[in-house]
Amino acid sequence: MTDLDKKIEKAISIYQTFEPKDEPYYVCYSGGKDSDVIRILADLSGVNYELHNNHTTVDAPETVYYIREVMSRYGERERERDPQDGHTIYRYGTQGFVHMPLETMWQLVAGKGFPTRTKRFCCEELKEKGGKGRLCVTGVRKAESVNRARNQGLVTVVSPKAKDRKKLESENIPFGETPRGGLVMNTDNDESRRGVEHCYRTSKTLINPIIDWTDDDVWDFLHENGCESNPLYKKGYTRIGCVGCPMSRKHGILRDFEQWPQYKNAYLRSADKYLNVVCEERCKTNPGYREKLIKWGWTDAEHMMRWWIGDDPHQITLEDYFGDLEDY
Repeated sequence: MTDLDKKIEKAISIYQTFEPKDEPYYVCYSGGKDSDVIRILADLSGVNYELHNNHTTVDAPETVYYIREVMSRYGERERERDPQDGHTIYRYGTQGFVHMPLETMWQLVAGKGFPTRTKRFCCEELKEKGGKGRLCVTGVRKAESVNRARNQGLVTVVSPKAKDRKKLESENIPFGETPRGGLVMNTDNDESRRGVEHCYRTSKTLINPIIDWTDDDVWDFLHENGCESNPLYKKGYTRIGCVGCPMSRKHGILRDFEQWPQYKNAYLRSADKYLNVVCEERCKTNPGYREKLIKWGWTDAEHMMRWWIGDDPHQITLEDYFGDLEDY
């Protein structure tokens, strides 16, 4: 048995060990290679699951079409409304779900300005909603980043309640803590299963069955299972995400805008609305705010975007920017 075979066997065991008794898993699907792995593993495990995608409105067209193709395997598409907040859901059969946001990225930028590495309101509004009270499965891997290695485990309770911690302690269920205050369990035994059953109803709880997989493991598994994954990988992309994501390096954003100029134009239109509506209102109530705009070099949407990308001649830092904003 190869090392990958052992990892596959373990991942299947994880799926089967933590499977909820009375409802399907909530499998988080982004259209990337790791998402394809956990989708296929869910099938191989024979567990009851639903595949959920949050449509960000800034996914590349290739990603959107690929997600539709994958979802269509579960059945015909039907449109419905979420009874809790009214957002639109496209349901494919009984297993596939694409959730549309209440506000698009363009509306968010027009009201809040550009998101940054330290102010990622876009993730909160567009990617991380959904799955409340459900046991979520993700394709998170430690190999992807130092942050994920520090903040994720086989099981991660992202937003634990005090009673979650007390429950684990009272039953002597071993757990660790992340720098961000989350709880982590790294075993798939009966004790961990009991802990997960307690936590996931009230706290966002993630099962990460491929947490220890490498990039090679992912690609070897996908090839073995006949999955070519998102076509953007064949165009040289190594990670799939939002077009213009602030977590990308400068050259990554510039490449995105060269590949999909319509997205750059949409960002500029939204930034222009932000400057002419939000910033102008602040100038009316706080005369000193216009001096801040001049200091930052925000004479128009193009200059604002140059700052956002990191090509700003004024070289204003994020600390200066958000420090100044706290005054208004």
